[in-house]
Amino acid sequence: MVFVEDKMNKKLHTPRFMAEAGIIAALYFVLTMAIAPLSYGQLGMMQIRISEALCVLPFFTPAAIPGLFVGCVLANLFSFLGVVDVIFGSLATLAAAAMTYFIKNKWLVPLPTILVNAVAIGALLHFFYFTDVPLFIPVAYVGAGEALACYALGMPLLFLLNKHQKKIFYRP
Repeated sequence: MVFVEDKMNKKLHTPRFMAEAGIIAALYFVLTMAIAPLSYGQLGMMQIRISEALCVLPFFTPAAIPGLFVGCVLANLFSFLGVVDVIFGSLATLAAAAMTYFIKNKWLVPLPTILVNAVAIGALLHFFYFTDVPLFIPVAYVGAGEALACYALGMPLLFLLNKHQKKIFYRP
């Protein structure tokens, strides 16, 4: 057991792992900021982050888990919900990315991101911004935005990367 943990721990500290995580974090941040008003739901309850398409990446590499988390933390620093979104929104992304890593069916890969963010972000919006509407409404809006980003953009990305995964995510 100790040998397995040591071996896995060494993989997590390789320059390649850290570079992949850093690139994913930077991509998440840039894609979120590229369409900032829509990314933060400032046009209403609907929040569509094109960066959420990257949430399929844990299917290919564990480096996507910290990469998505760090990218989300950085992007959430600009959220109108402030520190609440930085903490809980980023933890929702971390949880969803970790769950996604264990999914083997390609068609189910976006589900953790959709479900976790719909509930977590929907609840944040309800309790801190849209207090006068029933909880299920912001949950449904966030879930719809996540589904659009993760299935309409994330699935084509997943299938494209799947064709080239040996070159992109090479592991010796």
